[in-house]
Amino acid sequence: MKITSPKKKRKNTHIINDFKEGFIYIYKSVPMRSTIFLLALISLLGMPFQVLMPVFAKQVLGGGPHTLGFLMGATGLGALIGAMYLASRKSNEDIWNLIPVSAALFGIGLIAFSLSRSLWLSLLLLLIAGWGMMVQMASSNTLLQVLVDDDKRGRIMAFYAMAFMGMVPFGSLLAGSLAGLIGAPNTVLVGGALCILGAFALFRDIRLAKDVMPIEEKEITPEMEAGIESSEEVTDSL
Repeated sequence: MKITSPKKKRKNTHIINDFKEGFIYIYKSVPMRSTIFLLALISLLGMPFQVLMPVFAKQVLGGGPHTLGFLMGATGLGALIGAMYLASRKSNEDIWNLIPVSAALFGIGLIAFSLSRSLWLSLLLLLIAGWGMMVQMASSNTLLQVLVDDDKRGRIMAFYAMAFMGMVPFGSLLAGSLAGLIGAPNTVLVGGALCILGAFALFRDIRLAKDVMPIEEKEITPEMEAGIESSEEVTDSL
């Protein structure tokens, strides 16, 4: 693709002012604010279930290294199916509903997995959870890329990366500490329940938002497509 980019004048700005401007920009937009908040919530309370997987493999399911490999593989397979599903979509018209639905499905999968004591059932539930995790995160990136103005794109995607990757280490620390108090299954159950509550909150905020625009009216530019692809690559690496 041969694209002629217009020349832009460089502005002498300060990093603090840019951060403040980006934060205010997100805060005033209900869809973007709610989407980033839900992403941060899932990264903090949902995704750390992976660090507790060895406990499930050995103590809950009574297996060993092979069991752990199957559990991690089921999650990855679900994420792959979710990525293929998103790639097959021809329209982003219903992405407003897809994000909270996939987040709720992720939470339901975690709750059911925390209660399962069967290996085959656990693999099926992790397949569902992996699908919901991938679809929610990639769809959130797509939504933000479409809604954001071009001059704010870098700052908004920085907030996206902070919510997506920046919360995971804190979530892992929280999950490990909580698992020592109430056990790994209860920790995953609580995280899944909070993910479902966050999904309902996002759905409510989007329905009440007055600045929601029909997403199909905006075309995905090459810059948006590059940002979406880079985010999906990071998600797959996790």
